[in-house]
Amino acid sequence: MNIVDSSGWLSYFSGDKNAGSFARPIESLEELLVPSITITEVFKSILRQRDEESAIEAIAHMEQGKVANLDSGLAVDAACFGTEYKLPLADSIIYATAQKYGAVLWTQDADFKGLEGVKLYPKSKAT
Repeated sequence: MNIVDSSGWLSYFSGDKNAGSFARPIESLEELLVPSITITEVFKSILRQRDEESAIEAIAHMEQGKVANLDSGLAVDAACFGTEYKLPLADSIIYATAQKYGAVLWTQDADFKGLEGVKLYPKSKAT
């Protein structure tokens, strides 16, 4: 299974320099697991930057994968990972989801650097 965090989805949808790094896990729908918190983050970001129609289209693509909802067990695991690794709330939920399902987490987010099961593609610096 593969999980793409919000930064990876946004890179893919924008077609930036790292978009290709996220194409394989995103387009392998049968192996794609989507934490529900990523839907929130991506929808909010696209809504701010573009419009509601674009945000809805993005979410429709995301929902082609298997959506993993936040339940109380996952919430507790996320709190533990967040405390242990000093992760922000959404990141801790995404990481806990990846750990629960044994999924590889694909990201651009440096908060995940060095964590088990993470494929990190750092954002390119502007020149």
